[in-house]
Amino acid sequence: MKNLGICYALLIIIFFSCGEANNKQKEKKEEQQEVVAEENENSEGSKTILFFGNSLTAGLGLESEETFPALIQEKLDSLNMDYRVINAGLSGETTAAGKNRINWVLNQDVDVFVLELGANDGLRGIPLEETRQNLQDIIDIVTEKNPDTEIILAGMQLPPNIGQDYTTEFRKIFPELAENNNVHLIPFLLEDVAGRPELNQQDGIHPTAEGQEIVAKNVWEVLEPIVDAENQEE
Repeated sequence: MKNLGICYALLIIIFFSCGEANNKQKEKKEEQQEVVAEENENSEGSKTILFFGNSLTAGLGLESEETFPALIQEKLDSLNMDYRVINAGLSGETTAAGKNRINWVLNQDVDVFVLELGANDGLRGIPLEETRQNLQDIIDIVTEKNPDTEIILAGMQLPPNIGQDYTTEFRKIFPELAENNNVHLIPFLLEDVAGRPELNQQDGIHPTAEGQEIVAKNVWEVLEPIVDAENQEE
């Protein structure tokens, strides 16, 4: 019973830490739009990798340079690859909210689109088919905007105490969508990070700076062959 109480407490912490009040969410979205617009103005000519996600991408609790998208930018720069990385992560984002803002984010050319959404749906117990359909709709919108955009879908898993049937079916959404749409898959974004207290902040769900470094490696394993292939085509 004690362990069950801890699990419930952790879920409550996760739920509220991932969610934001409506006015704060609006302010963060406006700030993000300003950042993206500024990056667009300053990075003409470069290829674009856009990370579209929630607080895991945004780097809740960390400095912007500690987030895994920023670490990917460092990696690309070290290899003299002409790519700009845009961090379009927004804390508290669900797949439905992401679907609502995707068209604005695509007001620019995107060469690689990394889709990292779904965790907040799972923590809220949103019906699985709704999550699946929203992710499918986002993929469809990106593809319709530019069929040549390489799409990477970040797989996610949920704590087992949420319910075995739900967590099992939730985990299946990502590889099935990747296969059905012929897009790239990161099997589990938080591989080697999730469940390790030393690599997560006090809430137990958001990676520390060290944890973000491992997440960046998980992303790079899938991203590297894509950017290598694009460079060879030039």
